[in-house]
Amino acid sequence: SRRAAERAPRRAAAASPNHPTAGDASGSQKRQAATAAVALDQAAPTEVERDASAEAAEMDSDLNNIEVLSVLSVPVEVETDSEAPLRGPVEEDTESPPVSPSSRPAAPPKPSVPTYVMLPLDTVTLAGKLNHKRALTAGLRALRSVGVTGVMVDVWWGIVERETPGVYDWSAYLELAELVASFGLKLQCVMSFHACGGNVGDCCLVSLPLWVLEVASANPDMLFTDRAGARNCEYLSFAVDELPVLGGRTPIQVYRDFMDSFVEYFGSHLGEDGIINEVSVGMGPAGELRYPAYPQGDARWKFPGIGEFQCYDKSMLSTLEACAEHVGVPEWGTGGPHDAGSYNDWPHDTGFFHPDWGSYRADYGNFFLSWYSGMMVAHGERVAHSANSAFEGLSVKLSAKLPGIHWWHDTTSRAAELTAGYYNSEGHSGYEPVMRMLARNGLSVKFTCVEMRDGEQPEAARCSPERLLEQVFKDAERLGVEVSGENALPRFDSTAHERMLHNAYRGPNMSSLTFLRMGECLFKPDNWMRFVHFTRALSVGPA
Repeated sequence: SRRAAERAPRRAAAASPNHPTAGDASGSQKRQAATAAVALDQAAPTEVERDASAEAAEMDSDLNNIEVLSVLSVPVEVETDSEAPLRGPVEEDTESPPVSPSSRPAAPPKPSVPTYVMLPLDTVTLAGKLNHKRALTAGLRALRSVGVTGVMVDVWWGIVERETPGVYDWSAYLELAELVASFGLKLQCVMSFHACGGNVGDCCLVSLPLWVLEVASANPDMLFTDRAGARNCEYLSFAVDELPVLGGRTPIQVYRDFMDSFVEYFGSHLGEDGIINEVSVGMGPAGELRYPAYPQGDARWKFPGIGEFQCYDKSMLSTLEACAEHVGVPEWGTGGPHDAGSYNDWPHDTGFFHPDWGSYRADYGNFFLSWYSGMMVAHGERVAHSANSAFEGLSVKLSAKLPGIHWWHDTTSRAAELTAGYYNSEGHSGYEPVMRMLARNGLSVKFTCVEMRDGEQPEAARCSPERLLEQVFKDAERLGVEVSGENALPRFDSTAHERMLHNAYRGPNMSSLTFLRMGECLFKPDNWMRFVHFTRALSVGPA
């Protein structure tokens, strides 16, 4: 009821150990945490008790377990029926005169935006086992209690098909799906055809499948390559998509076989009414449709460097050469721009991206950038088509994730976007071709940096996450592509929450919002209480 919704914040504030009128905050919090931890320990499954020594060893090294177990003592703003979804305020049922048609609202209120939370990157171990199950169970229980719709998990190619081509181990992910379902939550799965460990926030290492790396060691031109010849092992080069480099199969066939096996194994759990209602199809590094232009894992790049073009493997150069010959200027096909600088340069340090005389504006610049971006979009088309074929006939939403490259966005060249594959400089919309591709294939788009404000970014880097998001929203809306959002960086402060709420309900609502991520920081008492307020605000919409 409306009264309940209005009372809840005051009730939680009064009970919270962090509230200034709550008395001895630290003592109260410790007593509540100890009580919750003891209660959970006593209720632990007998299988855990039988394996007490192994559990104790895991608990010693797992701060997430300690934080999750203790935080469940923090008051939660929900009604007593934890199975009922959170709803917005409802008018009390009182007698009133009939409402005339002219006084009725023109349109019904917008529905609330479903909220998902990303699970830890190491939810499944390299050995194919469900990781920290006790902490995971406590975390899922806490998320369900505040009305979260579901969770998202990376389904790692490098774990499921790790040792041998065509041999898949889905057992840990099935165990996870059943655990998630036991709390009445939904599960979004990311087909993660990339490696983990080279991007912001990567807390674990998951390589490409070992058998793929073995093939790549003999044929390194399967991998993206920069001008200096450095290879990138995070994702296979777009140019080998249709070459039978993987034991007679092409990468696109391998991705399709992986998704076919996933559908076969999880068929009964898939669909709008099933546990798994959405699959995000990985299309590049970090699961995003882009080139690995800013590799952070090996320290080649640091923010806000412009990055480098990744077009120097033999297959990429071969297609560039063919395109240059096709347009009648074969000298354009020998490589990328010679004056594009290096990873950590800024636009004005280079001849190609310079704001006043940059050669990106010249005929050669237009040719190269159109080809470079086109290779990326064509790769996305091939992966999207394979996903559609694999999930044909199932009511599963398919989506693709795009990167939030906001640094240097407020410049004419937008150099960081160009090196990543988005020809988004003046006079060109780097996101429109991608949106058209997604629209053709019926995929929605996931976009990051929804928590960011322009004023929070370093002025010298000419960042504009707000204008970038505005551009993506407009292109998506015009072409009929549904948008969902994610925060790019872990943020647990109210300022970030307010921005995410604003973006979730701007123009057409986002189809969903995914919060980064479940773990130790989320369940710290102050962060948790802010998250509770945030999820309630999302459930009722902005005032």
